Amino acid sequence: MMIDRDGIALPGTPERQLLDELRPDRMPRHVAIIMDGNGRWAKARNLSRIQGHRAGAQAVRTTLETVSRLDIEAITLYAFSTENWKRPKLEIRALWGLLKEFIDSQLDTFKKNNLRFGTIGDLERLDPSVRKYLDRARQATRDCTGTLVKIALNYSGRHELSRVLREAVANAGQGRLKPDEIDEDWINRHLDTAGTPDPDLLIRTSGEQRVSNFLLWQIAYSEIYFTEVLWPDFGVTELLEAIQSYQQRNRRFGGLDPENLTGTEPHGGTSV
Repeated sequence: MMIDRDGIALPGTPERQLLDELRPDRMPRHVAIIMDGNGRWAKARNLSRIQGHRAGAQAVRTTLETVSRLDIEAITLYAFSTENWKRPKLEIRALWGLLKEFIDSQLDTFKKNNLRFGTIGDLERLDPSVRKYLDRARQATRDCTGTLVKIALNYSGRHELSRVLREAVANAGQGRLKPDEIDEDWINRHLDTAGTPDPDLLIRTSGEQRVSNFLLWQIAYSEIYFTEVLWPDFGVTELLEAIQSYQQRNRRFGGLDPENLTGTEPHGGTSV
């Protein structure tokens, strides 16, 4: 893995020290982020929620540029959940406007950084003009070979699993699928994230400690990192700190610690 260290942080800076402490051989392949705290960030500054979302878009730009230089394979950003339709209509319209603006302003940057754009979620409810922008971004970056950027829009983990279940039942009812063929591999191939490795690291900002219906199947073995930092303040330092925390954890996937092969747990309990 080739990390563009000078592109991420200048020598002698705290960010560079964090970066130099990371192990390139233990980088997460896929990072997922629940971007939370735009509204609280704005409220603390007597700004509108829309201004908070605009500041959050800058954090997205910084994060994407950083993961591309870290040579991370994929990143998935939770931008709009199915529950977010409950927000005021004015705010929702502004969010879609910001998304269009983001694509317009960042498409060249995507291509420059070799970022491939994609989405997950049910896009049918989105306005045709929004879907047009999303299609344009996908087409413009389809030949890029760097980090895969997936934006979760009108996404719900439960909805995704329900859809896969309905698909399995329909296929079985038409004789195209046997019940014993419905295994984890079949489900993985029919999820919105098919073809992408499950997240190694899930980050949630703003101090909330829940997964909020995000990638429920895919995060079964993800390392979860919670930070008090509000999303607009989440920058290079915060991302590197999250990755550093990830690298310090012992990922056993239900097995034994390689350094503890006697079959006993250090604290007398079982571990997953």
